[in-house]
Amino acid sequence: MDQIFSALGLAIIVFASTNVDDLLILTAFFSDRRMRASSVVIGQFLGIGFLATVSVVAALLAVAIPDGWTRLLGLAPFVLGIQRLVTLRKSQYKTAIDQTSPESCSNLAGDIVSVASTTIANGGDNIGATIPLFANQPGRIWFYMIVFTVMTAIWCIASFLLTKHPVIASRLGRYGHIVLPLVLIALGLHILFGAPS
Repeated sequence: MDQIFSALGLAIIVFASTNVDDLLILTAFFSDRRMRASSVVIGQFLGIGFLATVSVVAALLAVAIPDGWTRLLGLAPFVLGIQRLVTLRKSQYKTAIDQTSPESCSNLAGDIVSVASTTIANGGDNIGATIPLFANQPGRIWFYMIVFTVMTAIWCIASFLLTKHPVIASRLGRYGHIVLPLVLIALGLHILFGAPS
């Protein structure tokens, strides 16, 4: 029983420490009123699922992923951020009602891909931490995957609730559509140039 609690604590610590910045990114996604909350949740689960799968395969094959390759993932959020800034610029003359109406919601599949690719791009540290964890305890991979799934749900709920906080909600409601592209661009630049090698 102690081993289960020990493994649970380890899994929570690994997930939380490698995904703490996802709280900010998810909050930025949830604050963009043109994005459906469901697309953010689905995209986050797909992104985390992809990262976990890559880690499992790499751990079982004892393959190390060079840091230089994970840095290139920074191109995804950077390009998405630029794309959203261009879209924002084109729609600057629209009223706030037009921007928040259902007709102006962006494509569901496109939103899911945006969130998933951003999660994957920001997942270099996830892969770096989970490959050795899975490689050292291959019999517990299934357990860690369950914990990561639950933690992903908790992360989504916490980020969504942040957008409902009265003070945060008033700011995000006014500036969320501007904040998201800037967060994505900053994240992309950090991964490309600022992440430790």
